[in-house]
Amino acid sequence: MLRTRLDLDRIHAARRVIDPVFLDTPLYPCEALGRSLGCAVSVKVETANPVRSFKGRGTELVAGLLGEQGRTAVVCASAGNLGQALAWSGRRRGLDVTVVASRRASPAKLDRVRALGAELELVDGDIETARERAAGIARERGVRLLEDSLDVETCEGAATIGLELARARLDFDTVLIALGGGAMATGIGYALKSLAPGVEVICVQPAGAPAMTRSWHERRVVTTESADTIADGVAGRHPIPEVLDDLLAVADDAVLVRESSIIAGIRLLLEHTGLVVEPSAALGVAAVLEDRDRFRDRHVVTVVCGGNVDPHAHERWVRR
Repeated sequence: MLRTRLDLDRIHAARRVIDPVFLDTPLYPCEALGRSLGCAVSVKVETANPVRSFKGRGTELVAGLLGEQGRTAVVCASAGNLGQALAWSGRRRGLDVTVVASRRASPAKLDRVRALGAELELVDGDIETARERAAGIARERGVRLLEDSLDVETCEGAATIGLELARARLDFDTVLIALGGGAMATGIGYALKSLAPGVEVICVQPAGAPAMTRSWHERRVVTTESADTIADGVAGRHPIPEVLDDLLAVADDAVLVRESSIIAGIRLLLEHTGLVVEPSAALGVAAVLEDRDRFRDRHVVTVVCGGNVDPHAHERWVRR
C-alpha cells in the first residue's frame, strides 16, 4: 500500500468538483513525434483549457473548499500558471484572489493573471521570495494561503490526470512528468501506481533547477542557491519535505535535462503536434532526446503541462 498524503477516493471525488472544462483532456499517439524520437509516443495535452495548464484541476478543488467554508479571499505565490488558474477558479466563486510573483516572471503569464481579475503583487527575487511575501500577506490579512504542492488539493487535482491515463485504452509503459514543486508528479504518480503499477513513472527537471531531483536521489531535502533555466514553471530551489516523501513513494526515477534539449523539445512539439508549449511542457521530450537507448521500443506518454509562453521567446527558440 502506498504511504502518501494522497487518497484515491478523494481523487475520484475530485472529478465531481472540478469544472469539466479541465477534465478528459486530449490523449493520443503521435506517430510523427515517435518517429523523430525513436519510440512510440503519446501526448496528454493539458493546454486545452481556459488557463492553458493543468493547474486548474487543483485550484478548482481549493476554491470549492474555500467556498464551502465561507472564506472570501486567498493568496498564492506563482511563476504564473498557478496564479492564472487560481484567478480563474476564484472568479467563478466570488473569491478575492491575490497573486505574488517575481518581477522576472513571464510577462505573458503576468498579463493573464491581471486579465483574470486577480490582484497582482510583484517582488524582487525569485519564486522563493514570492512565497515568503505571499505567506506574509496571508498573515497580515488573515486569509487562506495556497501553497502549491504542500496543499494536498493541488496534488489530488493533478492526480485526476493519472486517473484518465490509467483508464485510457493505450498500451503505454512509461509516463514522463515535468518536476518542479512536485504536485503534478506526485499526483499522477500516485494515481498510476495505485491503478496501473506496471507503468514506470519518470520525473524530468532542468539541470539548471535540480533541487527536487537531487532530493529524490539523496532521499533528503537538498536546496540550491539559485535556479537558472528557461523552464520558469519548475524553477524552485527549496523542496517541501512532505512532497518529497510522497514523491519517493510513487516515482521510479528522476532525471535532469539540458537547456538545449528543452529547446529542441519545444521545436519538435511544434513541428509534429502543432502545439505551442512553454519549456516545462517539453521536458518529457527532452528526456527522450538525451537517452534514446533507454526509451527505444517503449511506449511513452509525455504530459504537455502548459502553453503559457511569451510569443517572442517561443519564436527565438523554434528558429534557433
